[in-house]
Amino acid sequence: MPRWLRSARVIAGLLLAGLVLTCALAAPWLAPHDPDEQDLIAMLLPAVWQAGGDHAHLLGTDGLGRDVLSRLLYGARVAMTVALTAALGAAVMGATLAYIAGYLGGRVDWLIGRAIDIWMSFPPVVLSLILMTGLGTGTRNVILAIVLVDWTRFCRVLRAEVIVTARRDYVTAARLVGFSHLRTVIREIVPATIPLLVTLLTLEMGIAVVVEAILSFVGLGVKSSQIAWGQMIADGRDAVYQAPWNLLAPVLAIFVTVAGFNLLGDGLRRSLDVRMVEGRE
Repeated sequence: MPRWLRSARVIAGLLLAGLVLTCALAAPWLAPHDPDEQDLIAMLLPAVWQAGGDHAHLLGTDGLGRDVLSRLLYGARVAMTVALTAALGAAVMGATLAYIAGYLGGRVDWLIGRAIDIWMSFPPVVLSLILMTGLGTGTRNVILAIVLVDWTRFCRVLRAEVIVTARRDYVTAARLVGFSHLRTVIREIVPATIPLLVTLLTLEMGIAVVVEAILSFVGLGVKSSQIAWGQMIADGRDAVYQAPWNLLAPVLAIFVTVAGFNLLGDGLRRSLDVRMVEGRE
């Protein structure tokens, strides 16, 4: 069995992230009601275990009589779509620049390093809000905004690792036997930095979920016709005392999703990083 599958953190992270992903994929079959169906007679029903709860609405209803559980399941689809695609896009963009800067060095490294410093001088959430103001709402624009903001997370950390790896003897040997720059990077440097890249990717997925929720909370995320956890939090805060699960359910969903990705990332880092494994041994 691979070492990373023996890690409790990895297993816990996979279970939590897999649970949310399963709910997202199976939302049309798991949701007990149409998430947009309004029932003004059944507004702000409490959860089923509270006084006045209805078994037809396990987590109650919102201010328009819509089923909270159904909206929670459909909201997972937006969250996981943004998490997977935005994290992958940021990884591709940031890693590409990191390999170029770390391997070539010199002026190229200096220019990319200064671009990272300038870009990271802006608070990420504020920069995302500014970008969404210009791009407009929509899932694609949310993904684009996160990619444009968070590529620096990958580039800055991975660049340092590439610089160290590029100085290894086996990389020098590859150049001496006639490997091209591209072949040297792909065959010698990329495999050595994959553990760090995978760890950054999983951690970025959790960050993307939080950013998407913040953007949706302030009305700059997905379109109003779509269901997002941030929108549910914004809608539920006005009736938090009458129907607390309108607010608590999406908050708990975000917590579970981010915890799953963070546990997965931390577990992979501990299992795949050769230096940490050798240190424990």
